[in-house]
Amino acid sequence: MRNLELLAPAGDLEKLRIAVLYGADAVYLGGRQFSLRAGAGNFDDQELLAGIDFAHRHNVKVYVAVNIYAHNQDLDKLPDYLDFIAQAGADAVIASDPGVIDMVLRLQPKLAVHLSTQANTTNWASAAFWQRLGVQRIVLARELSLPEIKGIGERVDIELESFVHGAMCMSYSGRCLLSNFMTGRDANRGDCAQSCRWRYHLVEEKRPGQYFPVEEDERGTYFMSSKDLCLLEYIPQLAEAGISSFKIEGRMKSIHYLATVVKVYRQALDAYLTNPQGYSVKPEWLAEIKKVSHREYTTGFLLGDQGQTATVERNANSYTRLAAFVGLVQNYDQETGRIIVEQRNNFRLGETLEVLTAKGDNLTITINEMYDGVTGEPIEVAPHPQQIVQITVQQPIPPMSMLRRLG
Repeated sequence: MRNLELLAPAGDLEKLRIAVLYGADAVYLGGRQFSLRAGAGNFDDQELLAGIDFAHRHNVKVYVAVNIYAHNQDLDKLPDYLDFIAQAGADAVIASDPGVIDMVLRLQPKLAVHLSTQANTTNWASAAFWQRLGVQRIVLARELSLPEIKGIGERVDIELESFVHGAMCMSYSGRCLLSNFMTGRDANRGDCAQSCRWRYHLVEEKRPGQYFPVEEDERGTYFMSSKDLCLLEYIPQLAEAGISSFKIEGRMKSIHYLATVVKVYRQALDAYLTNPQGYSVKPEWLAEIKKVSHREYTTGFLLGDQGQTATVERNANSYTRLAAFVGLVQNYDQETGRIIVEQRNNFRLGETLEVLTAKGDNLTITINEMYDGVTGEPIEVAPHPQQIVQITVQQPIPPMSMLRRLG
């Protein structure tokens, strides 16, 4: 069986480390320019060097997004940036603009090019065109069904990548003008305001101040707001159709979201690779990915066009989560039997918390002793953002584990 890659987002250096430690085979990230996620932390030059070094030391590949639709002025600094990416040791560039792709192929022929989903590849002829041009991988359009993916995989000999989890965009292959039109922020150059997530009512021209709902929910309409993708169940079918890279969306998501989802898909891919014929989704995987903040899960277009019920989120209170991330474990002190924790949400003495670890089953701890990380004085509550505290535990807990409150 060919290798299957788990590809995770890395919105900044901390998220890169989390993705690597929690099981990603590769990460994708953006620099401070030329990337379609300007709202993510992203990487300056030194962080990019550090991130690539950390990933490569853990045998994880790094793909750098240069996926804006470039205007003339964007191209002036691009050759120097591509040279820096290549010298830094990036494993590939993700791009969609033909001019950008041509520049990469001409100026950095040793740097692999992965065609972004925004290039909207929906058929085998397009895939073959990009293959002849020199592209090494195609991130397929999200609008494809399983038979369509299989049809492409049967006709071309090129790596195929597909999104399997995360937020979806209401625009065709993510190419949207709403944000630019309404706010002046160009989604196609990395600065999306997520206008599709706002609440909308209908207003008649001669009745200012009177707002008419356009669906049954009196709080507004969400007809442009999509559900979240989850294809855990369809890993075998995707692999058999020709997908070799399974991509998680979320460069702007939290480290808790990232760690949880990457760990679940790592377990799922490993289970499939170990026993393809016996693969089935474990209930604990589904329970785990419901703990992160998410919209209702959907299979999107994978099973064919199922209309609005498959993609449109109609619930005003659409984001749900079953756990709250409260602390990141920085270290474990063997002498004191305490973990050093950076607070990310309020917690206090007497609470029982779940511990998400990069490897193995989750743990549970009850906070019976807690100390200020600076003074060493006993405390009852950790109320301050990023406060350092020490918690006495009954067993070692590895760094980068996460404390969370259930319910």
